[in-house]
Amino acid sequence: MKILLINNTGAGFGDNIEIPDGMTVRDLFKREVPTGKATDYLIRVNRQPCASDQVLREGDRVSITPTKIEGAL
Repeated sequence: MKILLINNTGAGFGDNIEIPDGMTVRDLFKREVPTGKATDYLIRVNRQPCASDQVLREGDRVSITPTKIEGAL
């Protein structure tokens, strides 16, 4: 199934990606930001805060935004 992923790390981008049925927000985060810690990011589904075990659905819009910037105080 397809969802829109908006990744605001680095230069940032938005793209429709293909994911398997039953994928959770946690699984998607691990796949897209393998070296990141979820506690350092604001993750939203359809512009709303979400639980890590939320199962994604066709057409969802997921945004991943860092809350901590490396090198910042």
